[in-house]
Amino acid sequence: MRWLVGWSSVAASFRADSYGPGGYGTAGAVGEPDEGRTVHPVGAQLLWGDPDPLWAVGDWRPDEIRIVSVGADTRLAVLGCCAATDEELRVGLFAARGGALRHLSAWPGSYTAVAQVARRVTVVGDLAGARPVFYTPWAGGTAYGTAALPLADLIEAQLDIGHLAALLACPDVPEALGDSTPYAGVRRIPPGHALVLREGSREITGYEPVASLAVAAPQLAPAAAVEGVRDALVSAVRARLTAPRHAPETLPPDPGPVPGMGPAERRAARGGPAPGIGADLSGGPASATLALLAAGLPGVPGTVLGHGTGAGERLLAVTFNDLTVPGAGRQAELERAGAMAANPRLHHVVVTGGEECLPYADLEGPLTDEPGPSLIAAPRHRRRLLSGSADHFTGSGARQVLDAHPARLADLLMDRQRRHLLRPATALAKAGGPSANSLFVPLTVYRAARRLARTPYRTGIESAADALRASAADGTGAPRPDDAASPLSISLAALSWTRPGPAARWLTGEALAEVSVRLMASATRPAPSQRPGEARASAALARYAADHRILEQAAEVRSQRLHAPFLDNQVVRACRALPESLRVQPGARATILRTVLSASGVRDLPPGWGAPSHAPSTAAARAGLRQSADPLISLFEAPLLADAGLVEARTVRKALRAAAEGEALPLDGLADLISTELWLRRLLSRRGTCWTGTAAPRQRAVAQGVTPPRRPTLRS
Repeated sequence: MRWLVGWSSVAASFRADSYGPGGYGTAGAVGEPDEGRTVHPVGAQLLWGDPDPLWAVGDWRPDEIRIVSVGADTRLAVLGCCAATDEELRVGLFAARGGALRHLSAWPGSYTAVAQVARRVTVVGDLAGARPVFYTPWAGGTAYGTAALPLADLIEAQLDIGHLAALLACPDVPEALGDSTPYAGVRRIPPGHALVLREGSREITGYEPVASLAVAAPQLAPAAAVEGVRDALVSAVRARLTAPRHAPETLPPDPGPVPGMGPAERRAARGGPAPGIGADLSGGPASATLALLAAGLPGVPGTVLGHGTGAGERLLAVTFNDLTVPGAGRQAELERAGAMAANPRLHHVVVTGGEECLPYADLEGPLTDEPGPSLIAAPRHRRRLLSGSADHFTGSGARQVLDAHPARLADLLMDRQRRHLLRPATALAKAGGPSANSLFVPLTVYRAARRLARTPYRTGIESAADALRASAADGTGAPRPDDAASPLSISLAALSWTRPGPAARWLTGEALAEVSVRLMASATRPAPSQRPGEARASAALARYAADHRILEQAAEVRSQRLHAPFLDNQVVRACRALPESLRVQPGARATILRTVLSASGVRDLPPGWGAPSHAPSTAAARAGLRQSADPLISLFEAPLLADAGLVEARTVRKALRAAAEGEALPLDGLADLISTELWLRRLLSRRGTCWTGTAAPRQRAVAQGVTPPRRPTLRS
């Protein structure tokens, strides 16, 4: 895991010479001036020192850390993949010095920017939430970082049970989560905002322009909007291609030919990625677009050591074939992937997975910064990524930034564009199959969209809080469509300001009541300037980006970088500029990506490209749950979630048995419960700390094994 951390304090009497050779903090660190104590992160690289220090921690590549200065106290650090030149970074620093923070988020790539102007420190988060920023009060000032766990270590925070309850009950409702994290006292800035620190004081400010609710913002023409998406995607892919290539660290020697194993399989067995650039090629439109763009754009071939230049191959395309869940739709996707991999610029590798790769098959794994449903499938993804490259493209986030959330239908009504509701409503009627009520589906969808368009923000939040409170009072649990629900019922449930998550039905009444209190408190705050559809889509994107970040940590392969261009700031902005009328049409994502490829010179696509995905994720989850039912039931014999008062163990065990027997229950809700329980167990069994020095005697004792660690208590 890679992260950066720093702080800003009122006092400036720090010792600049207290750092060790090379700035790694081995001979001392920044202290707390009031008490003269010192503390610094373990294994950190100092980027700049007193009076407001900044460190980079983890296996950062040299080209991923860039610092430009225009004076002794004016400098900018950019960590990650950024395609801006040094001159562009200086221009952005001058703009940030004058308060124009948006310039620090406008370059292609995925990165975190930290600007220091005298004693003012500005940390800019991204638009999606894949690179979040956290902060906490400490030592008379404010400590900040891109990971929450190190900050929790710094202040020795306890668990925030209220946040865990909200995360299970309403995972994609910002009003329930607020700015909290699983650690009490550690806060998160919202996506699209920046943290500004001035000698310890802090301010959170948004850097995106705010549109009025009274007058709709001018929309681009569909052709111009799609062209903007193409330019943003091409720039995002080129930012990775023009960066220095890297080869993985030294691996064990290749044992030579092994029956049934090629070079890629032998390398994956030894535990390392291939040199150069690679991409997922699942057969779907998102991953295929990135793979074909990366194969056709000019880049720097090979690494500085000459790896990856043989036989003209420049991009490694990886397809995962799940052998446990066969199906005609999945076979068609594999055939499309094979047809696209016939491109001579691609080298195709098919990774097969059996029962050992099913979700829940492996419950062991590393401790991540926060809980997330991706923990249960991390070994499955790691199997695929081990056969990838040192820089690997994924199509993650395309659905969230390109597709229309059902609540956007209400936005169309607010803009008096009723005619554009006909095609999506007709598509929902067809998806539900022929029935006597099919003719009434468009009218039902229209009524639900009109109801949402006429519901004020405060009324919608208070109604959701009342529903949770009623569910807590009668003990029935929050309602949620099950796996057998039709697309129509799922879409109608999404046509609201808020709705409970899939795990809410198994929470206790006390947990639901606490979440309802959070919702009622948020209803008293000023209403957001976003329309209901735009707000719900942004919340869904933030939720997905947060889980993608957890997946990166849980399935991390050493020396490998995962690149998700659809979550880049530039791409998110371009996708937000798409007209609502274009976005809500059936098949809009495939149409947009086909246009992107066509404008980039890729027109020979296989038949069926862009068809709705039949990836058997639900079938694989059910198969994994059925195979691992006994270990999962044992996991909830004495769960920590029950100790915290969030669930009743007997209820969850009953649900696990029912789901394993084939009952139509929301598997994503069970995944939320299981992943949160796994995360809690890994957290409470953790030893050591992210910090060292004389400022935290208990943490130093834990790191040295002198005394048993003080575990976070399960108290709110």
